[in-house]
Amino acid sequence: MSTTPSPSPSAARPTDPAAVRIGVLAPLTRPGWVEAGQHLLAGIELGTREVNATGGIAGRPLELVVRDTAADPEKAAAAVDELAGQGVAALVGEYHSVVARAAATRADALGLPYLCSSAVLDALTEQPTEWVARLSPPQSRGWRVYADHLLDTGHRRVAVATQPSVYWATGTRVLRDHFAAHGGTVVELDMTELAPTAVCDALLDQRATALLLLVGHPEPAVPIVRAVRRDPRLAGVLLGAPAGQPEFAAWATALGADGTAIPFLRYLPERLSPLGTRAEADLRARLADAPSFVAFEGYDTIVVLAEALRAGGTDRAALAASWPHVEVEGTRGRISFSRTPGIGVRQWTWAPIQVVDRDPAEPDRFRVLRTG
Repeated sequence: MSTTPSPSPSAARPTDPAAVRIGVLAPLTRPGWVEAGQHLLAGIELGTREVNATGGIAGRPLELVVRDTAADPEKAAAAVDELAGQGVAALVGEYHSVVARAAATRADALGLPYLCSSAVLDALTEQPTEWVARLSPPQSRGWRVYADHLLDTGHRRVAVATQPSVYWATGTRVLRDHFAAHGGTVVELDMTELAPTAVCDALLDQRATALLLLVGHPEPAVPIVRAVRRDPRLAGVLLGAPAGQPEFAAWATALGADGTAIPFLRYLPERLSPLGTRAEADLRARLADAPSFVAFEGYDTIVVLAEALRAGGTDRAALAASWPHVEVEGTRGRISFSRTPGIGVRQWTWAPIQVVDRDPAEPDRFRVLRTG
Protein backbone atom coordinates (compact mmCIF):
# COMPACT_ATOMS: atom_id res chain seq x y z
CA MET A 1 0.00 0.00 0.00
CA SER A 2 1.33 3.44 -0.89
CA THR A 3 2.26 5.62 2.08
CA THR A 4 1.50 8.80 0.13
CA PRO A 5 -2.27 8.94 -0.29
CA SER A 6 -3.81 10.38 -3.41
CA PRO A 7 -6.69 12.80 -2.93
CA SER A 8 -9.87 10.93 -2.14
CA PRO A 9 -12.66 11.22 -4.72
CA SER A 10 -15.00 12.68 -2.12
CA ALA A 11 -12.46 15.32 -1.17
CA ALA A 12 -11.31 16.13 -4.71
CA ARG A 13 -14.62 16.70 -6.49
CA PRO A 14 -16.07 20.23 -6.77
CA THR A 15 -18.40 21.26 -3.99
CA ASP A 16 -22.05 20.38 -4.56
CA PRO A 17 -24.13 23.33 -3.32
CA ALA A 18 -26.79 20.90 -2.08
CA ALA A 19 -24.35 18.65 -0.24
CA VAL A 20 -24.05 18.21 3.51
CA ARG A 21 -20.36 18.92 4.06
CA ILE A 22 -18.48 16.87 6.67
CA GLY A 23 -14.97 17.71 7.85
CA VAL A 24 -12.61 14.72 8.15
CA LEU A 25 -9.36 14.62 10.13
CA ALA A 26 -6.83 11.81 9.58
CA PRO A 27 -3.04 11.32 9.71
CA LEU A 28 -2.15 10.89 6.05
CA THR A 29 1.53 11.89 6.05
CA ARG A 30 4.46 11.27 8.40
CA PRO A 31 5.13 11.58 11.25
CA GLY A 32 1.49 10.49 11.53
CA TRP A 33 0.66 6.80 11.47
CA VAL A 34 -0.15 6.86 7.76
CA GLU A 35 -1.47 3.31 7.47
CA ALA A 36 -3.96 3.95 10.27
CA GLY A 37 -5.04 7.15 8.55
CA GLN A 38 -5.55 5.36 5.26
CA HIS A 39 -7.69 2.67 6.89
CA LEU A 40 -9.72 5.27 8.78
CA LEU A 41 -10.34 7.28 5.63
CA ALA A 42 -11.21 4.15 3.62
CA GLY A 43 -13.93 3.29 6.14
CA ILE A 44 -15.28 6.84 6.18
CA GLU A 45 -15.35 7.04 2.40
CA LEU A 46 -17.05 3.65 2.01
CA GLY A 47 -19.73 4.62 4.54
CA THR A 48 -20.26 7.93 2.76
CA ARG A 49 -20.58 6.25 -0.62
CA GLU A 50 -23.24 3.89 0.74
CA VAL A 51 -25.22 6.69 2.41
CA ASN A 52 -25.21 8.63 -0.84
CA ALA A 53 -26.22 5.55 -2.84
CA THR A 54 -29.37 5.28 -0.72
CA GLY A 55 -30.47 8.89 -1.10
CA GLY A 56 -28.12 10.75 1.21
CA ILE A 57 -29.66 12.84 3.99
CA ALA A 58 -33.18 13.88 2.95
CA GLY A 59 -32.03 13.79 -0.66
CA ARG A 60 -28.82 15.70 -0.01
CA PRO A 61 -25.50 13.90 -0.55
CA LEU A 62 -22.75 13.83 2.04
CA GLU A 63 -19.53 15.49 0.89
CA LEU A 64 -16.26 14.92 2.72
CA VAL A 65 -13.71 17.70 3.19
CA VAL A 66 -10.53 15.86 4.21
CA ARG A 67 -7.64 17.42 6.09
CA ASP A 68 -4.34 15.71 6.92
CA THR A 69 -3.28 16.19 10.54
CA ALA A 70 0.14 14.51 10.20
CA ALA A 71 -0.12 13.71 13.95
CA ASP A 72 0.25 17.44 14.72
CA PRO A 73 -2.18 18.86 17.34
CA GLU A 74 -1.64 22.45 16.18
CA LYS A 75 -2.29 21.49 12.57
CA ALA A 76 -5.47 19.70 13.64
CA ALA A 77 -6.73 22.71 15.63
CA ALA A 78 -6.09 24.97 12.63
CA ALA A 79 -7.96 22.53 10.39
CA VAL A 80 -10.96 22.62 12.74
CA ASP A 81 -11.01 26.43 12.50
CA GLU A 82 -10.82 26.23 8.71
CA LEU A 83 -13.51 23.59 8.37
CA ALA A 84 -15.85 25.38 10.76
CA GLY A 85 -15.41 28.54 8.69
CA GLN A 86 -16.27 26.59 5.53
CA GLY A 87 -19.62 25.65 7.01
CA VAL A 88 -19.23 21.92 7.59
CA ALA A 89 -22.13 20.43 9.55
CA ALA A 90 -19.88 18.22 11.65
CA LEU A 91 -16.35 16.95 12.15
CA VAL A 92 -15.29 13.28 12.18
CA GLY A 93 -12.16 11.16 12.33
CA GLU A 94 -8.65 11.21 13.77
CA TYR A 95 -6.57 8.32 15.05
CA HIS A 96 -3.94 9.89 17.32
CA SER A 97 -5.31 10.63 20.79
CA VAL A 98 -3.31 13.79 21.48
CA VAL A 99 -4.33 15.19 18.08
CA ALA A 100 -7.97 14.28 18.64
CA ARG A 101 -7.85 16.05 21.99
CA ALA A 102 -6.72 19.26 20.30
CA ALA A 103 -9.48 18.89 17.71
CA ALA A 104 -12.13 18.15 20.33
CA THR A 105 -11.10 21.14 22.44
CA ARG A 106 -11.35 23.45 19.44
CA ALA A 107 -14.63 21.92 18.22
CA ASP A 108 -16.12 22.39 21.69
CA ALA A 109 -15.04 26.04 21.74
CA LEU A 110 -16.55 26.67 18.30
CA GLY A 111 -19.77 24.73 18.84
CA LEU A 112 -18.98 22.25 16.07
CA PRO A 113 -20.26 18.66 16.52
CA TYR A 114 -17.33 16.20 16.51
CA LEU A 115 -17.71 12.43 16.28
CA CYS A 116 -14.28 11.06 17.21
CA SER A 117 -13.62 7.82 15.39
CA SER A 118 -10.57 6.18 16.89
CA ALA A 119 -8.80 8.08 19.70
CA VAL A 120 -8.97 6.58 23.19
CA LEU A 121 -7.49 9.15 25.60
CA ASP A 122 -9.95 9.44 28.50
CA ALA A 123 -9.58 13.21 28.83
CA LEU A 124 -10.53 14.01 25.25
CA THR A 125 -11.74 17.35 26.58
CA GLU A 126 -10.79 19.15 29.80
CA GLN A 127 -14.42 19.59 30.80
CA PRO A 128 -17.73 17.86 29.98
CA THR A 129 -19.16 18.85 26.61
CA GLU A 130 -22.27 18.10 24.60
CA TRP A 131 -20.51 18.73 21.28
CA VAL A 132 -18.25 15.66 21.19
CA ALA A 133 -19.07 11.95 21.01
CA ARG A 134 -16.68 9.02 20.65
CA LEU A 135 -16.82 5.51 19.19
CA SER A 136 -13.60 3.97 20.55
CA PRO A 137 -13.45 2.73 24.17
CA PRO A 138 -11.60 4.93 26.67
CA GLN A 139 -7.96 4.10 27.30
CA SER A 140 -8.58 3.32 30.98
CA ARG A 141 -11.03 0.54 30.13
CA GLY A 142 -9.03 -1.03 27.31
CA TRP A 143 -5.69 -0.92 29.08
CA ARG A 144 -7.18 -2.48 32.22
CA VAL A 145 -8.41 -5.37 30.09
CA TYR A 146 -4.87 -5.64 28.73
CA ALA A 147 -3.39 -5.56 32.24
CA ASP A 148 -5.76 -8.33 33.34
CA HIS A 149 -4.50 -10.47 30.46
CA LEU A 150 -0.89 -10.00 31.61
CA LEU A 151 -1.74 -10.70 35.24
CA ASP A 152 -3.72 -13.81 34.37
CA THR A 153 -0.82 -15.16 32.33
CA GLY A 154 1.57 -14.82 35.28
CA HIS A 155 3.24 -11.46 34.74
CA ARG A 156 3.68 -9.52 37.96
CA ARG A 157 6.72 -7.39 37.12
CA VAL A 158 6.37 -5.56 33.83
CA ALA A 159 8.57 -2.93 32.18
CA VAL A 160 7.30 -0.23 29.83
CA ALA A 161 9.53 1.38 27.21
CA THR A 162 8.04 4.83 26.87
CA GLN A 163 8.43 8.26 25.27
CA PRO A 164 7.18 11.68 26.43
CA SER A 165 3.46 11.98 25.59
CA VAL A 166 0.22 12.49 27.48
CA TYR A 167 -1.05 9.31 25.82
CA TRP A 168 1.89 7.15 26.91
CA ALA A 169 1.98 8.72 30.38
CA THR A 170 -1.74 8.07 30.87
CA GLY A 171 -1.35 4.48 29.70
CA THR A 172 1.56 3.93 32.06
CA ARG A 173 -0.52 5.27 34.96
CA VAL A 174 -3.44 2.98 34.13
CA LEU A 175 -1.12 -0.04 34.04
CA ARG A 176 0.78 0.94 37.20
CA ASP A 177 -2.41 1.48 39.21
CA HIS A 178 -3.99 -1.76 38.02
CA PHE A 179 -0.88 -3.83 38.65
CA ALA A 180 -0.39 -2.28 42.09
CA ALA A 181 -3.97 -3.18 43.02
CA HIS A 182 -3.16 -6.82 42.21
CA GLY A 183 0.28 -7.03 43.84
CA GLY A 184 2.23 -6.32 40.64
CA THR A 185 4.83 -3.76 39.62
CA VAL A 186 5.37 -1.60 36.54
CA VAL A 187 8.82 -0.11 35.94
CA GLU A 188 9.43 2.62 33.39
CA LEU A 189 12.27 2.70 30.83
CA ASP A 190 12.71 6.18 29.37
CA MET A 191 13.52 5.84 25.67
CA THR A 192 14.86 9.38 25.52
CA GLU A 193 17.79 8.06 27.57
CA LEU A 194 18.15 4.44 26.41
CA ALA A 195 19.20 2.96 23.08
CA PRO A 196 17.26 -0.16 22.02
CA THR A 197 20.18 -2.40 22.89
CA ALA A 198 20.42 -0.84 26.37
CA VAL A 199 16.80 -1.85 26.96
CA CYS A 200 17.95 -5.47 27.07
CA ASP A 201 20.31 -4.84 29.98
CA ALA A 202 17.64 -2.80 31.77
CA LEU A 203 15.15 -5.66 31.49
CA LEU A 204 17.63 -8.01 33.12
CA ASP A 205 18.46 -5.49 35.84
CA GLN A 206 14.76 -4.96 36.61
CA ARG A 207 13.91 -8.69 36.47
CA ALA A 208 10.91 -7.89 34.25
CA THR A 209 9.05 -10.76 32.60
CA ALA A 210 7.39 -8.54 29.99
CA LEU A 211 8.25 -5.37 28.06
CA LEU A 212 5.45 -3.18 26.74
CA LEU A 213 6.14 -0.89 23.79
CA LEU A 214 4.68 2.51 24.67
CA VAL A 215 6.59 4.13 21.83
CA GLY A 216 6.16 5.25 18.25
CA HIS A 217 6.16 3.02 15.19
CA PRO A 218 8.39 2.26 13.32
CA GLU A 219 10.94 4.14 15.46
CA PRO A 220 11.86 3.12 18.07
CA ALA A 221 9.40 0.18 18.32
CA VAL A 222 10.91 -1.92 15.54
CA PRO A 223 14.56 -1.64 16.72
CA ILE A 224 13.49 -2.46 20.29
CA VAL A 225 11.70 -5.62 19.14
CA ARG A 226 14.70 -6.71 17.09
CA ALA A 227 17.11 -6.10 19.98
CA VAL A 228 15.03 -8.06 22.49
CA ARG A 229 14.31 -10.94 20.11
CA ARG A 230 17.98 -11.33 19.31
CA ASP A 231 19.19 -11.33 22.92
CA PRO A 232 19.35 -14.97 24.13
CA ARG A 233 19.22 -13.78 27.75
CA LEU A 234 15.64 -12.56 27.15
CA ALA A 235 14.17 -15.64 25.50
CA GLY A 236 11.44 -15.85 28.13
CA VAL A 237 10.47 -12.17 28.09
CA LEU A 238 7.06 -11.33 26.61
CA LEU A 239 6.81 -8.33 24.30
CA GLY A 240 3.52 -6.41 24.28
CA ALA A 241 2.05 -3.44 22.44
CA PRO A 242 -1.25 -2.30 23.96
CA ALA A 243 -1.48 0.68 21.58
CA GLY A 244 -1.95 -1.70 18.63
CA GLN A 245 1.22 -1.32 16.56
CA PRO A 246 1.12 -4.96 15.32
CA GLU A 247 -2.38 -4.50 13.85
CA PHE A 248 -1.13 -3.14 10.55
CA ALA A 249 0.62 -4.86 7.67
CA ALA A 250 3.67 -2.58 7.91
CA TRP A 251 4.49 -4.20 11.26
CA ALA A 252 4.56 -7.69 9.77
CA THR A 253 6.53 -6.45 6.77
CA ALA A 254 9.17 -4.81 8.96
CA LEU A 255 9.56 -7.58 11.53
CA GLY A 256 8.38 -10.86 10.02
CA ALA A 257 8.49 -13.63 12.60
CA ASP A 258 9.95 -11.24 15.20
CA GLY A 259 6.66 -9.34 15.16
CA THR A 260 4.50 -12.31 16.17
CA ALA A 261 3.29 -13.33 19.65
CA ILE A 262 3.14 -9.67 20.75
CA PRO A 263 -0.28 -9.07 22.35
CA PHE A 264 -2.05 -5.82 21.47
CA LEU A 265 -5.46 -4.21 21.78
CA ARG A 266 -7.95 -3.97 18.97
CA TYR A 267 -11.59 -2.99 19.01
CA LEU A 268 -13.48 -5.76 17.25
CA PRO A 269 -16.18 -8.16 18.47
CA GLU A 270 -16.03 -11.93 18.39
CA ARG A 271 -18.23 -11.79 15.28
CA LEU A 272 -18.95 -8.88 12.98
CA SER A 273 -22.57 -7.95 12.40
CA PRO A 274 -24.08 -8.78 8.97
CA LEU A 275 -23.36 -5.17 8.05
CA GLY A 276 -19.78 -5.66 9.22
CA THR A 277 -19.33 -8.79 7.13
CA ARG A 278 -20.46 -6.93 4.02
CA ALA A 279 -18.34 -3.88 4.83
CA GLU A 280 -15.32 -6.12 5.43
CA ALA A 281 -15.47 -7.44 1.88
CA ASP A 282 -15.80 -3.95 0.42
CA LEU A 283 -13.00 -2.57 2.59
CA ARG A 284 -10.70 -5.44 1.68
CA ALA A 285 -11.22 -4.68 -2.00
CA ARG A 286 -10.73 -0.97 -1.42
CA LEU A 287 -7.53 -1.38 0.63
CA ALA A 288 -6.14 -4.42 -1.22
CA ASP A 289 -5.47 -5.73 2.27
CA ALA A 290 -7.35 -6.99 5.33
CA PRO A 291 -9.13 -4.06 6.97
CA SER A 292 -7.99 -3.15 10.46
CA PHE A 293 -10.35 -2.29 13.30
CA VAL A 294 -9.62 1.36 12.43
CA ALA A 295 -11.31 0.92 9.05
CA PHE A 296 -14.43 -0.40 10.80
CA GLU A 297 -14.33 2.57 13.18
CA GLY A 298 -14.28 4.86 10.16
CA TYR A 299 -17.23 3.11 8.56
CA ASP A 300 -19.22 3.14 11.81
CA THR A 301 -18.53 6.85 12.14
CA ILE A 302 -20.57 7.54 9.03
CA VAL A 303 -23.30 5.06 10.01
CA VAL A 304 -23.72 6.94 13.29
CA LEU A 305 -23.40 10.41 11.80
CA ALA A 306 -25.98 9.69 9.10
CA GLU A 307 -28.42 8.53 11.78
CA ALA A 308 -27.76 11.68 13.81
CA LEU A 309 -28.23 13.91 10.76
CA ARG A 310 -31.53 12.24 9.95
CA ALA A 311 -32.67 12.84 13.53
CA GLY A 312 -31.23 16.28 14.20
CA GLY A 313 -30.78 17.80 10.76
CA THR A 314 -27.77 19.86 9.74
CA ASP A 315 -28.14 22.57 12.38
CA ARG A 316 -25.04 22.14 14.52
CA ALA A 317 -26.73 22.52 17.90
CA ALA A 318 -29.54 20.15 16.95
CA LEU A 319 -27.04 17.63 15.62
CA ALA A 320 -25.01 17.67 18.84
CA ALA A 321 -28.22 17.33 20.85
CA SER A 322 -29.02 14.12 18.96
CA TRP A 323 -25.97 12.18 20.29
CA PRO A 324 -27.79 10.69 23.33
CA HIS A 325 -30.73 9.62 21.16
CA VAL A 326 -28.76 7.77 18.47
CA GLU A 327 -29.12 4.00 18.43
CA VAL A 328 -28.01 2.23 15.28
CA GLU A 329 -26.55 -1.09 14.16
CA GLY A 330 -22.87 -0.73 13.22
CA THR A 331 -20.31 -3.17 11.90
CA ARG A 332 -19.27 -4.17 15.43
CA GLY A 333 -22.56 -4.12 17.32
CA ARG A 334 -25.39 -1.81 18.30
CA ILE A 335 -24.07 1.69 18.92
CA SER A 336 -25.49 4.21 21.36
CA PHE A 337 -23.97 6.95 23.49
CA SER A 338 -24.17 7.72 27.18
CA ARG A 339 -22.31 9.51 29.92
CA THR A 340 -19.51 7.42 31.44
CA PRO A 341 -18.11 8.49 34.83
CA GLY A 342 -14.82 10.32 34.39
CA ILE A 343 -15.30 10.79 30.62
CA GLY A 344 -16.21 14.29 29.43
CA VAL A 345 -17.70 13.30 26.06
CA ARG A 346 -20.61 11.15 24.95
CA GLN A 347 -19.22 7.62 24.88
CA TRP A 348 -20.16 4.33 23.20
CA THR A 349 -19.87 2.60 26.55
CA TRP A 350 -19.58 -1.01 25.43
CA ALA A 351 -17.40 -0.77 22.35
CA PRO A 352 -15.83 -4.22 21.91
CA ILE A 353 -12.29 -4.90 23.11
CA GLN A 354 -9.95 -7.76 22.28
CA VAL A 355 -6.39 -8.68 23.21
CA VAL A 356 -4.88 -10.40 20.18
CA ASP A 357 -1.53 -11.29 18.68
CA ARG A 358 -0.09 -12.47 15.39
CA ASP A 359 0.22 -16.26 15.19
CA PRO A 360 3.89 -17.33 14.96
CA ALA A 361 2.85 -20.22 12.72
CA GLU A 362 0.94 -17.90 10.37
CA PRO A 363 1.88 -14.21 10.86
CA ASP A 364 -1.07 -12.90 8.85
CA ARG A 365 -3.51 -14.64 11.20
CA PHE A 366 -4.60 -13.07 14.49
CA ARG A 367 -5.23 -15.09 17.66
CA VAL A 368 -7.81 -13.75 20.10
CA LEU A 369 -6.35 -14.07 23.61
CA ARG A 370 -8.98 -12.22 25.62
CA THR A 371 -12.20 -10.23 25.19
CA GLY A 372 -13.48 -7.49 27.45
